[in-house]
Amino acid sequence: MTDTSDTRPTEGEAPLRRQSRLQRLMRYVPLIAPVLLFAVPCWVLLYGGQHWPLPATLLGTALLVLGLVGMPFAMARGHGRRQQDRAAIVGDTLLGASWILFTWSVLLGVLLRLVLTVAGVGESQDRARIVAWAVLGVTAVLLAWGYAEARRVPRVRRLDVRLPRLGPGLDGFRVALVTDTHYGPLDRARWSARVCETVNTLEADLVCHTGDIADGTAERRRAQAAPLGTVRATRARVYVTGNHEYYSEAQGWVDLMDELGWQPLRNRHLLLENGGDILVVAGVDDVTAESSGLAGHRAHLAGALQGADPDLPVLLLAHQPKFVDQAAAAGIDLQLSGHTHGGQIWPFHHLVRIDQPAVAGLSHHGARTLLYTSRGTGFWGPPFRVFAPSEITLL
Repeated sequence: MTDTSDTRPTEGEAPLRRQSRLQRLMRYVPLIAPVLLFAVPCWVLLYGGQHWPLPATLLGTALLVLGLVGMPFAMARGHGRRQQDRAAIVGDTLLGASWILFTWSVLLGVLLRLVLTVAGVGESQDRARIVAWAVLGVTAVLLAWGYAEARRVPRVRRLDVRLPRLGPGLDGFRVALVTDTHYGPLDRARWSARVCETVNTLEADLVCHTGDIADGTAERRRAQAAPLGTVRATRARVYVTGNHEYYSEAQGWVDLMDELGWQPLRNRHLLLENGGDILVVAGVDDVTAESSGLAGHRAHLAGALQGADPDLPVLLLAHQPKFVDQAAAAGIDLQLSGHTHGGQIWPFHHLVRIDQPAVAGLSHHGARTLLYTSRGTGFWGPPFRVFAPSEITLL
C-alpha cells in the first residue's frame, strides 16, 4: 500500500497556488490603501517627534481620521449605485489630496530628515517640525498647481512620425488626437468647447478620439460632450470606445458620437486616399468590451482589417496601449492610444507601467509598429495633474 500523504504538487499546481495567494492578498488592497494614505502623513506630521501642543495634535488627528472615513464613503456614494456627483467630487478630491500628501510625507519624511540630521540642523524636535511644515507646504503648492493644470485647456503637443510604408501622397498628413476627456461630476462644458476650438485651429486632416469620453451615461453627460460636434477635419472624425464607456452604457456613447458626426470604428476600418496613395484607418473596441457582456462589443483586430489590402499602411485606434502586442503581431504601422493619463499624479506612473507597456509618448514595438500613447486631454477622478500635463496631440 502506497502512502500518498507526502506526494508533491504537480508542475502547474505551485504557480496556481501562488496566484491564488496573490489574488487573496489583492482583495485587501482597497482596505489597506486608504489606511496607509492617511496613517503615514498622520505619523510624519503629528507623531514623529514634533511634540505639538495637545489641541493642535488632536485637531490634526481628527481631520485625518475624518478624511480616512469620509473618502471611501464619498467615493461609494459618488461612483456606486447612487452616482451622486457632489459626493464623487468630494471623494475624488480627497483621493488626489491624500495621494499627494502621502507621497511627500514618505519622500520628505525620509530624505529631508536624513539631510537635516547629517547637516546637524537643530534638535530632533526641530527637524521633525521642519519636515512637517515642508510636507504641508509642498502639498499645498502641488494641489494648487495640479488643480490649475487639470482644469486648463491642454497644450498642443506636435511631433513628426515617419511611417516607411506611407506613400508620398500622404506625406504631411495631419492627425489630431484627443482622448480621455472624462466628462464627469465637475461640469466642463465650457472647457470642452475651448478644447474643440483649439483642435479646429490645427486644421487636421483626421481627428481621432481614442475613448473614455466620460464618466456617466451619454444622456447624463450630453451637454459636456456636445461641443465635440463642432470639431472640424478635412477628411474624417473617428472614435473608438474606452474602458469607461463600458461602465456607463457604451452603446449610448457610440450612438451619440455617431449623432455628433464622428465615425465609430467598432472593429472596422475606412480608407483615406490622397495623391493616389491610401491609408487604412482602423479601430477596435476596448479590451474590456467583451467582459462587459454588451452584445457585439469586443476587441477584434482581424475584423477591423477584414478586406483591407495588407500592403497598405495602417493607422490603428485602440484605447489601451497594451493592445500593441496584437498590433505588432499583425504588422500595424502606427497605433494611437490613451488610457494612462501619463500617470496623472506623480509618481503613479510607476504603477501604470505594471499594467501597460508605455505610459506616454512614441515607442517602437515589434518589427515595424509604432505606438503613440497620449497623456490624455482631460483627467479622471481627482481634479489634479502633477508632473503629467494633459495634451492635445498633432501628429
